[in-house]
Amino acid sequence: MFSKIVVHRVGNKINGESLMLSQEELQLDEGMAELLENYFLGSFKSEETFHFYSDSYLVNNPVYSSVSEIFEDKAKFMWESENIAKHLFEAAENPRVQGGELFIVYFEDEREGTEKVDKIGIFKTEKRESFLKISPQEESFEIEKDQGIGLSKIDKAALIYNNDKETGYILSVVDNNKNGDMYYWFEDFLKVKQRDDEYFHTQEALMVYKDYITKQLPQEFEVSKADQADFLNKSINFFKEKEEFKLDDFANEVLGDEHVIESFNNFKTDYEQDMQINIAEEFPISEAAVKKTQRHFKSIIKLDKNFHIYIHGDRKKIAQGEDEHGKYYMLYFEKEV
Repeated sequence: MFSKIVVHRVGNKINGESLMLSQEELQLDEGMAELLENYFLGSFKSEETFHFYSDSYLVNNPVYSSVSEIFEDKAKFMWESENIAKHLFEAAENPRVQGGELFIVYFEDEREGTEKVDKIGIFKTEKRESFLKISPQEESFEIEKDQGIGLSKIDKAALIYNNDKETGYILSVVDNNKNGDMYYWFEDFLKVKQRDDEYFHTQEALMVYKDYITKQLPQEFEVSKADQADFLNKSINFFKEKEEFKLDDFANEVLGDEHVIESFNNFKTDYEQDMQINIAEEFPISEAAVKKTQRHFKSIIKLDKNFHIYIHGDRKKIAQGEDEHGKYYMLYFEKEV
């Protein structure tokens, strides 16, 4: 359960809206506190993590600086919550960004796995939902329409763990209401990057491989759509079956041909330079990253507007050719399900 909570109202300065700062912390009963905690933390479902960064020194990142002060001395909670709200107010450079309530929350001595760690939550509500209030009125009922905050999903949230301060802490971040501005929450306000961990490496290795198979491989080699589908299936199966990624094992088991392996290594090098990232050649595989990324690995052959062929397994059970009626695919199977 959190030990401190304050709410400020942060409007969009571009639209002439104001910033309203609370002077006191909220005092909540246990039921309301539990309701809000479930609401705040319910959107953190991904294992993807981030860290603060700065173009110069980390201390020049306003949110990093404020949460560091709070972690050092909880007596500064109110003062620094105001600084965070002021920074968010100044970060709005797009008229589409919606104003809303900004909650700053301190989670004290929370258990994380086998350890206890303090956390600071920064949550912003933006959307308003209509609802009905029904109340007794003499011998009948009265119905009124009102608007409020729905409790199904927070609009924007960041949870900062009091770990790894020197490298920008560890954060979980979500933005469920981008309003046509992808950078407002992650970049303009928080200024965070994805952490260089097993989740990141698993995700990036899968995506660079997918890009290679779908874009580069057909340019260099004579491969069919069925061959491409087979490569994608093999790669996903490799990541599902292994606990650790090793580039040499992956290349030999999935790519096979030495010319294709050389081509992929060259593509990976160019990809890393273009994206300014480094994809490790050995790392523990993140099961969560595989599960999230595999939705992009759809092995589908689209034939005109008439048919889609989904390939899930043995490449040898599909053949293609051409006769006087046109091009065709031949599928072999044991039983119809």
